[in-house]
Amino acid sequence: MLKLGLTGGIASGKSAVAVMLRELGFSVLDADSLAHKLIEPGQPAYDDVVSEFGPPVLDAAGRVDRAKLGLIVFADRAKLDRLNAITHPRVAEAIAHQFLEWERAGTRDAAFAEAALIIEAGLHLRLDGVVVAWCRPEQQLERLFARGLSEAESRRRLAAQLPVEEKLRYATEKIDCSGSLEGTRRQVEALAAKLRRPCSGSAIS
Repeated sequence: MLKLGLTGGIASGKSAVAVMLRELGFSVLDADSLAHKLIEPGQPAYDDVVSEFGPPVLDAAGRVDRAKLGLIVFADRAKLDRLNAITHPRVAEAIAHQFLEWERAGTRDAAFAEAALIIEAGLHLRLDGVVVAWCRPEQQLERLFARGLSEAESRRRLAAQLPVEEKLRYATEKIDCSGSLEGTRRQVEALAAKLRRPCSGSAIS
């Protein structure tokens, strides 16, 4: 079983690609949602996040308010790095565990871990390949505006991730999400066909 990463900048089309892969029968772990769960009360990263960032990031029920936390970390690179140091090792462990579970269950061909920070966290070093979903930076901004983010906040979040051209340098496969959904789907279907062909290598290329 190939262990693959699916990544891309914020609002790049990564989640749409993940949905298409699932529809085509591939197992895809949403590692970003997993990271969110890790900071819930009683979960492994909760105490460390509260200790690091204090009461200002909590809501009235004592849960970590991700919007408040985001405002803090995306305005300060050092704080973002501290948050990542808390969550990334735990996410990497969970990804490895899930891949092992899928392999034991008889999953063939390929399985994916979908995460925005696969490359930034160094997770690509533990994988057989990385699929990068991408679009033009101006499209990312437009999509973030459509989600209700301000221009300043959108630009801060983009700046916190590797530029698209840098991510693409690590790609073993690329999915161009700058066009129509139909165009994206054709590329995903071509990738699926490639992954299902018998091959002797251990990685896509």
